[in-house]
Amino acid sequence: MGHWIDGIKFAGGSFALMPPEAVKSINKLAHDHDAYVSTGGWIENVLRFGPDAVDRYIEEAKALGFDVIEISTGFISLPTEALLRLVETVKRAGLKAKPELGIQFGAGGDTSAKELEAEGTKDVGWLVAQARRALDAGADIIMIESEGITENVTSWRTDVVARIINELGLEAVMFEAADPVVFEWYVKNYGNEVNLFVDHSQIVQLEALRSGIWGTKSTWGRIQNIA
Repeated sequence: MGHWIDGIKFAGGSFALMPPEAVKSINKLAHDHDAYVSTGGWIENVLRFGPDAVDRYIEEAKALGFDVIEISTGFISLPTEALLRLVETVKRAGLKAKPELGIQFGAGGDTSAKELEAEGTKDVGWLVAQARRALDAGADIIMIESEGITENVTSWRTDVVARIINELGLEAVMFEAADPVVFEWYVKNYGNEVNLFVDHSQIVQLEALRSGIWGTKSTWGRIQNIA
């Protein structure tokens, strides 16, 4: 499992709020421990400044030692062709591209479940189709936004998860799993190789679950690692 560290922000003439050498040092520490480093989803804010700003963002991310650019569109409406061009731009820069897709518009903020429900959700078939085109364009993995699936919902959309995995496969996707009860459900139902995005404070708990040395009543002794 990779350890994901967000660090690039857009401010003034630079994208890094921290001193560049500090960011490079943190990223080097991750690399020294065989962890790859991804930007956060700030690119959707950079997009409003135009193509030149996007190019500078990607160039600075590379210079700072990031490995992956997250292409998030939770707060904006972005045509599929534009998303594909972003994937291609990231790949040309020699970095990995990680589009983030979801079924809930406005995901990623502090909006209540009731308000998000009023927005409605997209059809999962649309998400799968976009993901396939992004993968064909060179995307390395697709991040699946949790809002509308396991976060800010009255009941989990497990049917959405099943269809995504059935049509795209486990290796092509990473599910955002914000809470232990969520990532435990994923491991229990889809095995310990499922790709999950968790908070850094939950890494030890998740990896102990994957290894079968931690669990609740529902999973203790049931997570196996037979080759």
